[in-house]
Amino acid sequence: MNNGFYMIFFAVLICTCASQSATLLCLSSAETSTAPPNPQYAKLIIMFKVKINPHWEIKRDQGKALDTAVLLSLLRAIEETGSIARAAQTVSLSYRYAWGLLREAESLFGHSLMQTGRGRGTQLSPLAEKLIWADRRVTARLSPTLDSLASELETELGKTVGSHGSMIRLDASHGFAVAAFLKQASESGLSIDLRYRNSTDAVASLSRGESDMAGFHVPLGEFEAAAMERYRRWLDPKTHQLIHLAVRSQGLFVNPGNPLNIQSIDDLPRSDVRFVNRQAGSGTRMLLELMMNRKNISPAQINGFENTEFTHSAVAAFIASGMADVGFGVQTAAERFKLDFIPLVSERYFFAVNAEVLNQPHMNQLVSVLRSSGFRHVVDLLPGYDATRTGEILTLSDAFAHS
Repeated sequence: MNNGFYMIFFAVLICTCASQSATLLCLSSAETSTAPPNPQYAKLIIMFKVKINPHWEIKRDQGKALDTAVLLSLLRAIEETGSIARAAQTVSLSYRYAWGLLREAESLFGHSLMQTGRGRGTQLSPLAEKLIWADRRVTARLSPTLDSLASELETELGKTVGSHGSMIRLDASHGFAVAAFLKQASESGLSIDLRYRNSTDAVASLSRGESDMAGFHVPLGEFEAAAMERYRRWLDPKTHQLIHLAVRSQGLFVNPGNPLNIQSIDDLPRSDVRFVNRQAGSGTRMLLELMMNRKNISPAQINGFENTEFTHSAVAAFIASGMADVGFGVQTAAERFKLDFIPLVSERYFFAVNAEVLNQPHMNQLVSVLRSSGFRHVVDLLPGYDATRTGEILTLSDAFAHS
């Protein structure tokens, strides 16, 4: 292919090992002690933490591939500082190396990455801004898959070295409060085996005994009963109870200033509006379709209805990169990508669990994490989230008394 660009994606895996008290503990045969180590104790406390980061390269025809990792760090620093020299210092590069890296990238693309002007300092060109947005979109799209894979690797590594600590299997719809919980749980020494999947698959997995907890979300108000009906086939009032995670706001993402004056889903069928959707089976798409049915709007009327992304962040990144005008998701994603947000409905996010395991020690510890003031503060800081009832345990009848 003449004058073509190739993007090469791969993942960087970082493995650390930590004790369940969240203190770093890397055991090796070279360590010595006045007393022989207790192998059983080592097996109980060792816990691996795997982090997989997306990483991509660009090459043109048969030329040398450009590793974007350092370049993107430099471009982000230039965006923040307005100076190549200060940016190079921020990312621990020499000025000479930073300048050479920029020239190498500009040679590859045949376009400038920098714009300078009197009194404005150094600014990114549209191409450089597009590279940064491309990286954010890659991360937004791949993060749930990579997080799930990392969790699977942690579990398999633990099995290989003979770890016997209690593992909580969590299948959950992707969300910002869930991510915050996983971080807090890890710091508290809880071992979570995570699989990100849509809400329907999560509760179905719980009913089959393939997980210990299922994360799913249900809208408040007029769409609650219809949404909950989708989950009732897998949730048994005699068997399952719910742990309240958070209330969050769902609505429309639009470009800053809302240039197309989009106000509600009534505007989605407009010919001048490009939409980006969530994948089929996700709780967010199910909610959108319920709202569309109420307004007698069919998918065929919406330009881009079949363009799908797997997370709220990926939808926001798609719009922020100029590939769509509007999407539907949670407020946090919109704000993180500097988009305007039009709130439409509030919803509750729950962890469904088997009632019989709630009194087990590791589940007691999990609930304590959720109820802690530290975790509630983190959730309340997420735009559009409310942690007032976080950690509350409910029966299905109590949670949906009016559904």
